Amino acid sequence: MAAISFLGDLLQSISDRGRGLIAFGRDDPAKASVAEVVKLCEDLISRRGEASGVALARIILDRYGSFSRADRHEFLRRIALEFGADHEAVAGAIAAYGKAPSRATLGRLHEAAEPRSQELIRRLNLARDGTIALVRMREDLFSLRDAARKADKPDAALAEAVDSLDSDFEHLFASWFNRGFLVLRRIDWTTPAHILEKIIRYEAVHAISGWDDLRRRIEPPDRRCFAFFHPALLDEPLIFVEVALTTGIAAAIAPILAHERQHTATREATTAIFYSISNCQKGLAGITFGNFLIKQVVEDLCREMPALKTFVTLSPVPGFRTWLDRERRADAPQGLTREDVETLRVLDQPDWHADKAKADAVKKALLPAAAYYFLRAKTPRGKPVDPVARFHLGNGARLERLNHLGDVSPKGLSQGYGLMVNYLYDLAAIEKNHETYANLGTVSASLTVNRELRQNLPPARSVALAEA
Repeated sequence: MAAISFLGDLLQSISDRGRGLIAFGRDDPAKASVAEVVKLCEDLISRRGEASGVALARIILDRYGSFSRADRHEFLRRIALEFGADHEAVAGAIAAYGKAPSRATLGRLHEAAEPRSQELIRRLNLARDGTIALVRMREDLFSLRDAARKADKPDAALAEAVDSLDSDFEHLFASWFNRGFLVLRRIDWTTPAHILEKIIRYEAVHAISGWDDLRRRIEPPDRRCFAFFHPALLDEPLIFVEVALTTGIAAAIAPILAHERQHTATREATTAIFYSISNCQKGLAGITFGNFLIKQVVEDLCREMPALKTFVTLSPVPGFRTWLDRERRADAPQGLTREDVETLRVLDQPDWHADKAKADAVKKALLPAAAYYFLRAKTPRGKPVDPVARFHLGNGARLERLNHLGDVSPKGLSQGYGLMVNYLYDLAAIEKNHETYANLGTVSASLTVNRELRQNLPPARSVALAEA
């Protein structure tokens, strides 16, 4: 950490000295307009000097940070449209490669084809705290893309340019945030308060109601929390996982989060339950952290507690209610018999889950539908419809168990009619499961789940998703 701090101070010193090397055509660059900041970006990618480049990058990011939302969108719109590749240079490089194919001419073609926006992003990253500023900038780009899609008259050229700029961010972030740079840290009650505050704020699965709730999740000896950090974002967790150490696989979240519960002695724990995984930085969407996090945590827990034999999740099913409601309304429902559709009308009644007779009736129709949802319902790309399923199955986990009324909180009922599932990370089968899923699209599932699937149902159809 001291070395990182020294590097930051050094960059700041370079930036401060570099400011004196920059001549501005205005009295105060802090008041520069969007057009003037775009011109500064042109200056930045044309400069050779390191010191002046670092200083100019910091000025650009500082001014961008002070812009209104509308001005940020205008800045990004111009960068997307104006900082593409030089088409004449690309055409010339293609012609040169066609005449004399070689590594050298191919390299020049690759260089010519790279959008100027990529070099701009690289140079902006030179500034101190440039990385986190760029992550936030990509969040603004998502906002611009959403606004463009909702416009009365969509601009095809802008949409293509924004997607291209986003690809530039994702390409560079994939390199900057690769596993080799990530640092795993345990989050406990001695962790600095400003980081604990972010854990509370970033929790995306089961909301943390305050400091007391957080303490119950990280302080007891049968609870763990781990997070990945990056050297350029020391105080910003990238992703974190909460773990419960138990003597068996849990079927519901309420006992895990209960205010009053019986703690499990560490020496008695045989099972580690990953009950919440939260991505913290929206601007890093598409960059894979979760699979590395789970595997690293499993390794660390195995070293600390060799008695642990079972590693499972207790996961929500965020897409299930939407899918089930669509099939209930369909003329030819998939995964459901006509009797199931009739039975599931109970779901439209308030507090159905609190009535045992109604809940039991729903269970008989809902679990077979859930089995179909996981094992048969597919996206056009042949992947499971549920995003959490795609994540864990892609990591090599096995769909182990369907848990009726595993989460009866308002959120659990609204996204999955209370359904939760366990994904089992069998250390001996992870690689095989991953390969069969990646190559064949095969969903690894237990016999218990497979037995829930109704027979003689119509063939599955693909489901179009707004966001895959």
